[in-house]
Amino acid sequence: MSERAFSQILRFGDLPNRKATEFSLIPDAKQREAIAKELGIVSLKKLTFSGRLAPMGSADWQLEAKLGATAVQSCVVTLEPVTTRIDTAVARSYLKDLALPEAQEEAGGEMEMPEDDTAEPLGTEVDLAQVAIEALALALPDYPRADGADLEQATFAPKGVEPLQDSDLKPFAGLAQLRKKLEQGKED
Repeated sequence: MSERAFSQILRFGDLPNRKATEFSLIPDAKQREAIAKELGIVSLKKLTFSGRLAPMGSADWQLEAKLGATAVQSCVVTLEPVTTRIDTAVARSYLKDLALPEAQEEAGGEMEMPEDDTAEPLGTEVDLAQVAIEALALALPDYPRADGADLEQATFAPKGVEPLQDSDLKPFAGLAQLRKKLEQGKED
């Protein structure tokens, strides 16, 4: 695995087990550029990720944080830059006794989705930067559009052929045309 441009690793064994550990990550311009490239977006103007990692019971940990970002993506219609402001809460639970769905599947059992989608198996460490990047990837708009950008209908057909329209694809469009032909045949 290659070295990432933005990484902030906390080892659970090094953290105090009776109080929360506060954190705040603000990547520099070069790190934001690397993150934007990793996510396939135009640029990342700002990114902050701050919160706390607190012990939960005897072996589990709870991460609660706030992600703030200003991302620039390409419009899916015009390819113009679209700026999006993201402010979202991020929560993760790192659980010692969490059974992975893959392990259940390999054992021949049915795969069940966990009720808590924030739960992850407890490892030896957590990379806060990767949690932030994952949360950002999930919060980005899937299909960003510039103001006023509409996808108009395009029609293509060879010369001499009438282009196929969306209305022609309706299930009963063919029956309507057949009915017209039959009615014209009766009139003649």
